[in-house]
Amino acid sequence: MRTRILGYTAGMDLTFRKHNGLVIVTPENDADLGLRDRKKIATRDALSAAALRLALVHGPENVRVNDIAEEAGVSPRTYNNYFQNTLQAICIAIASDRALRVGMALRERPADEPLATAVIGAVIEQYASNPDLTKETVKLIASAPALSEEYAKTVAALEQPLAAAIEARIGSGLTARVSAAAVSAAARVATENWLEPDEKRDFADVLGEALDLVRPLVEAVDQRT
Repeated sequence: MRTRILGYTAGMDLTFRKHNGLVIVTPENDADLGLRDRKKIATRDALSAAALRLALVHGPENVRVNDIAEEAGVSPRTYNNYFQNTLQAICIAIASDRALRVGMALRERPADEPLATAVIGAVIEQYASNPDLTKETVKLIASAPALSEEYAKTVAALEQPLAAAIEARIGSGLTARVSAAAVSAAARVATENWLEPDEKRDFADVLGEALDLVRPLVEAVDQRT
């Protein structure tokens, strides 16, 4: 079942569904968002921002739903309409709906650009340029294994919006989903490796290396279409 709420970019109609505990947002070609949906977006942003603020001060393990709700000025019941746990809210604040942004970025790339270049460029552009991924937030993620795992799952959520954007370019749903799954897996593994204590490289470098490993697959898809 799809519930129409919770996007990120004003002026787009979006759908939102929960999958394996994750909030997955995908664009739809309908009317612009109304005031009610915009208020829901603002509430979700306020909750995730409050969760991150509290986690940075008190540590993620010490943040409770009631604390986040109070910080954001809403009820705990309202919080539960948007997130299933505190870690999810923290990760959404850091990820900032990058899944949706990746799909949108790919749709905006030149139509004649090679698919692999367009896909990898869109992913790196949106994930590696995240201003919320500061040293402070990286330390926060690395400090709690459960938070690291949740963040990796949040990154993996890019698969559905990416598959939709790839399908729009090549016209094949199955091929698009397989390609997106490979790219999503590479991004997830890159994130897990980057969060390791002994990894000193920038996230962009780790992500780029991982995506280069799936480049041949995406290139092969491009040649078939």
